Amino acid sequence: MWINNVMAWLLKSPLHSLVSKNMLLITVTGRKSGKPITTPTAYLREGNTLWLISQRSSKWWRNLRGGANVTVILDRKSVQGYGSVIEDEHAVAQRLFDNFKTDAQRAKFAQVRMDENGLPVFEDCERTAKKMLAVKIELQQ
Repeated sequence: MWINNVMAWLLKSPLHSLVSKNMLLITVTGRKSGKPITTPTAYLREGNTLWLISQRSSKWWRNLRGGANVTVILDRKSVQGYGSVIEDEHAVAQRLFDNFKTDAQRAKFAQVRMDENGLPVFEDCERTAKKMLAVKIELQQ
């Protein structure tokens, strides 16, 4: 997809600060091919943990089932980590809720409404969890 190529170029360029606040490049190793697979994706950082949300229909995350080493380009720096996939719909809904509490713009993009207190509507998160999943990356220090 051409947008992924543009985003990857931008994240590696001196202009990375335009998007690197909430976008990174993740590289996983293909289980069948053994080749590196790199894709840009949005993230939320909590200390040394990165949370990524992906469409279930995407394929790159499948290489993280059962856990695997990954490399991320974060603020134009290569960082090693360990990634795992969360596919359970209830756990994904909770992760979406937690992410969207701090990022209402992404909630809107995912068609998750915010309630009168500014919190994501949990039933919208549950609906969205049917087509999305979470990836947890623990960064090495």
